Amino acid sequence: MTSYLYPGHYDLVTPDGKITQIQHVNETTALVDVEIEEISPAFVGFDLPDEQVVFNFKSVLAQVGLDGVGEEVVFDRKAHKAFVKVTISAIGALAREMLVNLTEGAYIGKLFAADERRRVRDPDYLGRMFGRSDREGRHLLSLGGMQGSERLTIDKVDGRIVAFLALREGRMEYDPSVRGFLPTLGRSLHHQMPIRNLLRLHQKWRPNVPRTVTPDEILLACSLPLHIRTVFGRVVDSLLPKGIKHTSANVLQPDTSASGDIYELFGNASKEIYDIPLEFFTLEPHREHVFFADRDQLQECLEEPKAIFDAFETAPGPKEHRTSVFLVKGSQMLRLKSDDWIIRNPTQQSFPGVAQQVRQALMVDRYIEQQPSYPFLKAIESGLITSQGVLFTRYFPSPLMKRMLLSYYVQSLLMRIYFQIPSRSEGYYFSQEDRAMLLDLVTFGIPIYWADESSGQILEYVQRPGKTSGMFVPLKKVEIFKQATFFGIYGSNLVEGNFEKELKDLLQGVLDLKEQVDHPLLSKEIPLALVTGGGPGAMEMGNRMAKELDILSCANIVNFQANADQVVNEQRQNPYVEAKMTYRLDQLVERQAEFYLDFPIFVMGGIGTDFEFALEELRHKVGSRKFTPILLFGPPDYWRSKITNRYQCNLNAGTIKGSEWVSNNFFCVQTGKQALQVYKDYFTGKLDMGPDAPIFKDGFVIVSN
Repeated sequence: MTSYLYPGHYDLVTPDGKITQIQHVNETTALVDVEIEEISPAFVGFDLPDEQVVFNFKSVLAQVGLDGVGEEVVFDRKAHKAFVKVTISAIGALAREMLVNLTEGAYIGKLFAADERRRVRDPDYLGRMFGRSDREGRHLLSLGGMQGSERLTIDKVDGRIVAFLALREGRMEYDPSVRGFLPTLGRSLHHQMPIRNLLRLHQKWRPNVPRTVTPDEILLACSLPLHIRTVFGRVVDSLLPKGIKHTSANVLQPDTSASGDIYELFGNASKEIYDIPLEFFTLEPHREHVFFADRDQLQECLEEPKAIFDAFETAPGPKEHRTSVFLVKGSQMLRLKSDDWIIRNPTQQSFPGVAQQVRQALMVDRYIEQQPSYPFLKAIESGLITSQGVLFTRYFPSPLMKRMLLSYYVQSLLMRIYFQIPSRSEGYYFSQEDRAMLLDLVTFGIPIYWADESSGQILEYVQRPGKTSGMFVPLKKVEIFKQATFFGIYGSNLVEGNFEKELKDLLQGVLDLKEQVDHPLLSKEIPLALVTGGGPGAMEMGNRMAKELDILSCANIVNFQANADQVVNEQRQNPYVEAKMTYRLDQLVERQAEFYLDFPIFVMGGIGTDFEFALEELRHKVGSRKFTPILLFGPPDYWRSKITNRYQCNLNAGTIKGSEWVSNNFFCVQTGKQALQVYKDYFTGKLDMGPDAPIFKDGFVIVSN
């Protein structure tokens, strides 16, 4: 999978080959053996029929009148080599002089794999590239200008797309000085020096000379400057006028710019030639400069959860392996194999910290380079990947990858991230750094999706509007999550209590109330969500009720994994959770801060519930949340035993002076009817709350009617 990530590699061509033996048959013909080395294992030609692998002669030689036709190709796949027998013909006096300057060691051409599967057959494939440029501002496809040209005609011929390039009036010829340049040209071929621009110094444009082909003469016809960065182009000999052929220097590479404007023609024809027919072959998908919006099949695959889970099934095992793959086409996703994934298992190590700044930076860089997503992100940064795509990775990327993920070029090409497991070390639970990176990624427009095996669903990370937190939400409920008013239930993981019926009546009453009021937090258009801690007991009751009433069921789930130093009842996740975020045990405070409830509801609970009560009370005191009623379900005596002594102690000591009014924010209710009346009074502006409202010595209001 990594072969296409190496600089300079295209899978339809080999490197240039050099002459290892030359036999001059006469002054116009030479038979040469060409050896091509360091062929990429990904070269498509290894597996194609012989007739689809052709020798592409160097255009600088074709421009002086030579033509090199490959007669036989033999591959040594293990050694990454090819051996080609080539017949070189000289067309014209200048070419005959150049033939003498070809010697062993000269690099004269490469192999091109004319893979039928890669022919461009859809005119839209080319059309969408006009007017577009790469990140360096270079045209993706144009003839004479950024928007293309009326001198470029695209037709469908024999099931393939052919572009006809209009030729300029006149032809290119040589000054006599070129003969002194031929030995230099011959020597340059031994060193693979770019010398085409020097050859141009000896060429002159003849604007009024007809473009006709005569025997033993090369015709250098010119088009407007052609720019190609998205495909290979090849002259279609069969569509040239009768009696005219193009030399075997007939392949235009994807880095073709203004050099693609000279065509070398020979033969015998009395009529002028007016255009050059080009067919096209696609690049590797990663190099096509294709936008995600143009990948209909890929988008359709990503809309199917089964296709996503099936793709992850191809990831190499065992599950402990860190592995990633970058996908740009639907067919690539559907045909994904284990070998397509990159596996990296970074060595776990402790970083020395900023006290050893240089060593710290070096160790972090090494750790980043060991991540499985690194080769893909690096290839994007260096321009080897040019198409937009999605990253599939077994584990959510390390926060240390943030710098690369948010870099300019990566951010522009990385359309989505899909992962299976939040953490290699902590499994199901995200760290604080993970959650910070989630927010950064969505801020920079990179959506994150969790292929959650526990629920069998694809969950999208969605930030709460106006909040510094988010949750993973089922795809069909993302808009509900964004628009919802959030209720929440705090209570024991051990005891459900006997409030289920009353709570259900309350929530059903709120749903009915939506149809009657028009409040910023409750109206016909505003959906509801309910959040719990996601565990058993009262939390399970709340999530179950939400599901039954078609209210979005959410949870902030913490890792209560008991160990020898803890007395914590392990909390399994209840099966009624739809949207969720997970936290590690040392992040209880952060987890509680990210509930962001509009309407908290407390039922019977223990130390955890006491902690949650104190935080909600503090939020009201400091004004970090809107004044909304907080419900306390249960007998007044139960809540007095929990709240009153503390409230009166603070009151008598003067430690809550000026904040005594917090007591009027809490409402003790025993029935759903009482609770619903509290909400009705609030939504209709009748509920007396806040600094100017009465103070209650119990620390809360007792609702009795």
